[in-house]
Amino acid sequence: MSEKMKNYTNAPLPFMGQKRRFLKTLKDVLQDYPQDAIYVDLFGGSGLLSHTVKQYLPLSKVVYNDFDNYNERLQNIANTNKILADLRLILAGWPKDKQITGEAKEQVIQRIKQAEMAGFVDYITLSSSLLFSMNYVTNFADFKASTLYNVVRVSDYSSDGYLDGLERVSVDYLTLYNQYKNEPNVVFMVDPPYLSTEAGTYKSYWKLKDYLDVLQVLDSHPYVYFTSNKSNIIELCEWIELKTPNSNPFKGACKKSVNVTMNYNSTYTDIMYYKYSSTT
Repeated sequence: MSEKMKNYTNAPLPFMGQKRRFLKTLKDVLQDYPQDAIYVDLFGGSGLLSHTVKQYLPLSKVVYNDFDNYNERLQNIANTNKILADLRLILAGWPKDKQITGEAKEQVIQRIKQAEMAGFVDYITLSSSLLFSMNYVTNFADFKASTLYNVVRVSDYSSDGYLDGLERVSVDYLTLYNQYKNEPNVVFMVDPPYLSTEAGTYKSYWKLKDYLDVLQVLDSHPYVYFTSNKSNIIELCEWIELKTPNSNPFKGACKKSVNVTMNYNSTYTDIMYYKYSSTT
């Protein structure tokens, strides 16, 4: 008997927009999708959606588009854990959640510089242990210039089995879509960057045209699509539908939403649209 896959309810390493709040809803929705379909996660991000689909539908083929190269961070978890262990020693006498200053800050910076000189450094993960909540950096220069806080994680990270069973690729989403668009039993998972926000390794801000281009992949295919009330893309599609009938890709789709609280004065709504078939 094969060993049961480990079920992750969060991505093993920090990642903005990993959709963990939708996992239970996604599993409920997947009950009505084919168990043996090809699920193509066009904007794979942390891989949490891909992992969840494969864990829930083990007979499916799941293609995880790791365009952000999250796997590189996973492969370097041992190094990240070693850095964190050293940081715990450096900050052993420093108050928790307080700003790091003086000699302690210099020691922290020197430890990160040492890691930088040795090879890959997962600055995003380290940011969650050394920067104020929801802030992150991606290079040493920005890290050195940041205000540091002692919020160092107390346990090691692990990603055992996280990507097991997935077919990992790293290509532009449109290339991947074109590869699978003519497959008879394919479902597209679509979680593009938020409108007018930095799009990770796409190295640009996603504008309205980018979003409208993505909507073309929804034509004539079952899909699960994620957005938020930050983008206003749904309202735009509804307006276009009034002017051009049958042009709204979300017409006939089902909708689920989750309210997200960032802090005491910042909230937004995550939205999931899904359509079981191209004729729904």
